[in-house]
Amino acid sequence: MPNKDSAIPFRAEYNVKKRFVDNEAPSYNITGRWSTLFIAEEKSDTTVAVGEFIQKGALIKGTFLTAGGDYRYLEGSVSGDKLSLSAFDGAHAYLFTATIKDSQTISEGKFYAGASAVEDWSASKNAQAFLPDAYSLTSLKKGTTSIDFNFETLDGKPVSLQDDVFENKIIVVQLFGSWCPNCVDEMKYLVQFYNEYHKKGVEVVGLAYERSGEKEWAKKAVGKLKQRLNVPYPLLVTGYTHKEVVKSMPQIANFRSFPTTIVIDKNKKARKIHTGFTGPATGAHYANFISGFEAQINMLLAEK
Repeated sequence: MPNKDSAIPFRAEYNVKKRFVDNEAPSYNITGRWSTLFIAEEKSDTTVAVGEFIQKGALIKGTFLTAGGDYRYLEGSVSGDKLSLSAFDGAHAYLFTATIKDSQTISEGKFYAGASAVEDWSASKNAQAFLPDAYSLTSLKKGTTSIDFNFETLDGKPVSLQDDVFENKIIVVQLFGSWCPNCVDEMKYLVQFYNEYHKKGVEVVGLAYERSGEKEWAKKAVGKLKQRLNVPYPLLVTGYTHKEVVKSMPQIANFRSFPTTIVIDKNKKARKIHTGFTGPATGAHYANFISGFEAQINMLLAEK
C-alpha cells in the first residue's frame, strides 16, 4: 500500500536443503511445459500462464511465465501426488500447492501470495503452450508516434527526451518500480547492456513508479536500488505511483504491467514496446529475449 510498508512474521532454519517434507515417493514426474490458468478467489480475474518444470526425483524447480513476466525461481518437491513450490524474493512470498491427477493434469491448485492473497490454479501438459508476443500488448494512442516526459534525477536535475544527450541516439526507456522483482531482473540486464552499447550510441533511462507518489520517499527507495545494482544510467523519479502510468504518460493507450520498455529510434519515434520481462529463471526464454532485443538495437543503430 502507498506510504505503508508490509510486514510478515517468518521463521528460518539454516542449512536445511529441502523446503518441504516428502514422505512418499513421487507418483509422477511433471518435467515439461504446462498450460496454466490462475483464477482469483473472487472469480473476477484470470491469468493465463505457462509452467515450465524440471523434476529430479522428488525435487522440482521451475517457474510460471505470464504476459507480464515470470514468477522467478520456484523450488519444491513432489510427495506422492502432492506438489509444493515456493519462492521468496524480498518483495513477494509465494506458495503453490496442487494435486497431480495424472501425468497430463494438475488440479486443485492453490496459489498463496503475501499475507492474504489466494488464487486457484490448474494446468494441463502441453509442449506447445504459448503466450502472446510481449511486443504486441502495449501500444501508443492512434496518431501518436512517441512518448515525452520531463522528470527529475535523484539529485533533482530535470531530464527530458529533448535534451542534447539524446540527440541522434537510440533510447531505451524502462518504466519500472523498485518494488517489482521482474523490474530488478530487467535492470540487472540493462546495466550490462548499457555498459556494452552506450559507446555505440545507445542511451538508457529509467522512469520510477513507486508505491508512493511522495518524492522523498520514492527517491530513497530508488536510490537504494541504484546503489545496489550500480546503475550507470539516470533513474528518474516521476512523482506518480505505480497505478498512474497512463496519467503521467498520456501517449500510452493500454499500459499492462511493470516493467514496460520502450525503444526509441534516432528520430525520436517509438519503434518497439515490450511488456513484462522474462528473466533468468526462464532459462532459454531469457536468452532468446536478449538475442532478439540486441538484434533490434543493432538494426536501429545501423539506420541512417
